[in-house]
Amino acid sequence: MSQPQSSIQSESDVPKPVTPASTYRLQLRPEFPFAAAEAAVPYLASLGVSHLHLSPVLEAAPGSAHGYDVTDHTVVRAELGGEPGLRALGATARAHGLGLVLDIVPNHMAVPTPLRLNRPLWEVLREGPDSPFARWFDIDWEAGGGQVLLPVLAGPPETCALEADGEVLRYGEQEFPLREGTAGLELPALLAAQWYRPAWWREARTALNYRRFFTISDLIGVRVEDPEVFTATHAKVLELVRDGVVEGLRIDHVDGLADPGQYLRRLRAAAGPHCWVVVEKILGRQERLSPAWPVAGTTGYDALHRVDGVFTDPEGVAELSRRYARFTGIPEWERTAAACAREVLTGDLAAELGALERQAGPELAPAVRELLVAYPVYRPYPEEPEPAPQALGRAASAAGPAAVAGVRELLLRDRAFAARFAQTSAALRAKSLEDRAFYRYGPLLSATEVGGDPGQPAVSAEEFHAYCADLAREWPRSGTVLSTHDTKRSADVRARISVLSQAPELMDGLAGADPQLAWTARQTALGLGEVPQAVPRLAEALLKAVREAALHTSWTDPDEAYEAAVPGYATRPLDLPPQAAEAARANLLGMALLHLAMPGVPEVYQGAETEYRALVDPDNRRPARFPAEALAGLDAGDVPRGPGQEKLALTAAVLRLRRDRPELFDGYVPLAARGPAAEHCLAFARSPGLVVVVTRLSHRLAGAGGWRGTVLPLPPGKWAPLPGLPAADGAPYGTSGGPSYGTSHETSYEGVADLARLLALWPVGVLLRGD
Repeated sequence: MSQPQSSIQSESDVPKPVTPASTYRLQLRPEFPFAAAEAAVPYLASLGVSHLHLSPVLEAAPGSAHGYDVTDHTVVRAELGGEPGLRALGATARAHGLGLVLDIVPNHMAVPTPLRLNRPLWEVLREGPDSPFARWFDIDWEAGGGQVLLPVLAGPPETCALEADGEVLRYGEQEFPLREGTAGLELPALLAAQWYRPAWWREARTALNYRRFFTISDLIGVRVEDPEVFTATHAKVLELVRDGVVEGLRIDHVDGLADPGQYLRRLRAAAGPHCWVVVEKILGRQERLSPAWPVAGTTGYDALHRVDGVFTDPEGVAELSRRYARFTGIPEWERTAAACAREVLTGDLAAELGALERQAGPELAPAVRELLVAYPVYRPYPEEPEPAPQALGRAASAAGPAAVAGVRELLLRDRAFAARFAQTSAALRAKSLEDRAFYRYGPLLSATEVGGDPGQPAVSAEEFHAYCADLAREWPRSGTVLSTHDTKRSADVRARISVLSQAPELMDGLAGADPQLAWTARQTALGLGEVPQAVPRLAEALLKAVREAALHTSWTDPDEAYEAAVPGYATRPLDLPPQAAEAARANLLGMALLHLAMPGVPEVYQGAETEYRALVDPDNRRPARFPAEALAGLDAGDVPRGPGQEKLALTAAVLRLRRDRPELFDGYVPLAARGPAAEHCLAFARSPGLVVVVTRLSHRLAGAGGWRGTVLPLPPGKWAPLPGLPAADGAPYGTSGGPSYGTSHETSYEGVADLARLLALWPVGVLLRGD
């Protein structure tokens, strides 16, 4: 029996999986709402991106500059323009051929002021464990004696002005719900009768009894592993996906979830097979993303590490490490990282450690601690519950084989314990590495980036090619990044700092009462260079660095006298000498081109299509400035002046090519140069029609005499420079009207390309086959 025509779904009606050609990250905030993003759409479409990647858009704590402190999952944030503003942005984007990707935050919510903005948490505090919202949060009621510890007071409770006012308890601007039937009690009895206990913020370190985001007590963990909680917290986002407003999702801090794989399978089923989904997952150097996860890939920190590393000279890093050890007395990376892990676990995460130790029992408690410290990657997963063998071995040498075997058995048979162990491990890795060891150990600061390996930051050309080939084969739709809202230094700052691996002598002549700070200040100043407000921006970043390093001061125990001296290390901006500056230009353009042309979906951070020098947040979250006039001038025939305009011309040319000819960006084939300087050429073909060439370690190349006849054998065909980039005819800027752009017989190559000619004007090249 034939079906009615309306019920038959043709193959063409089924939505195809979305694969952005590229994404452009916009940091939304009250000062840059949906309307501002909408105004930027024509420029971003002209730049060549295919999708706008928006920071979190759901209701957040009032005034939030980032949106990761969600208060209500059912509402689009009013301060950004609400749902009408978001839908208007989506409509304008679609009219210009662009889609939207949303950053979503499943792991945690805000503990905001006023607290009632988080209604689920408000109801739990009012009704206790019997509240229908109690399932939303990981609260250990037994550990808290039946109360949730709220570390919100500036000092001991007896020194703080707490008072009852009707049905609420007030403390300054904050208010808390009173348990039914307790209004009218005297204050001591009133406090004892509540489902929560207001406490001095310092108590969070040892007595907190709810899961949080890392060590931030005003971000409470959410149990999205519960199907009802998942449905409630994702309904609005999934509605936007179903309505076609949103085509992709970035999942923030997936390692914070109890079971990331289960969560992602549920999300995929709800969002549909067409939605592009990437996860913020920090992979170790040898770690691989689980093929069982139904995602396009990661957000791209693994690519960042490889791109940075291939422009890092291993010999120079070794020399910088020797100098750093002598000058600062800081031990080598492995010892520093281990010491920071132990400090953070027994200090900042003492409450989380205590919860695990109570679950394991006193005999196994030391083994729990040692196994957490020894874990080599962020965490284990339920689909692969067996603990890492190297972690078991290291822990056994410290806590004894029998105790470690007991913890292993507990991890394999107790899913609740295993989930909390994994969540604690992820928080420990992030806080001890990214937020402490990376600030404490800094021979080369460009290597101290999320997903990086400061102990071995250099990446060989062979390793880079192997990574890219694997990406093209296994995860061709994965995200790639160089700068994000979380990077400690933007890519262009790192491009300048990494020159030090080729010129360690630029660190000569350091002095200061704090050698580690003096070293950090010199490298950061060279990375930032002469930019607007360089001194105050540098001073702010250095203050954050010393607090995170926790050698002399910290966020929780500041040394005011020490901190008063920190701005003295940021007295003036520094710039690189001419030859080093040229090497920084080669790094800047080379890193940009590799990122844009390698396998994966490249993301351009707001403003980073031109030279973008930014330090750690909040410096890197300043409102975006879009170089629309410069791009229009380049399109009209202006010759790029300086690295910023060169980067803009390169970025626009490759983004437009990715958008207009996506078939060129299939596959990956390494190309090997021949000649005395072959190691300084990194080249590959993406398809039979596209070749990419960059110069690596150019400072050392110049010192050795340049290319000296080195050539690059090309795939069959006639090749010419990508339109929009200078034809490498050897003519300097300013002669005969400047360099020629586009393709011509005079600038074509066949068989081999002489690198001195190909890279005469720019240290990078993009070639298209003539057919």
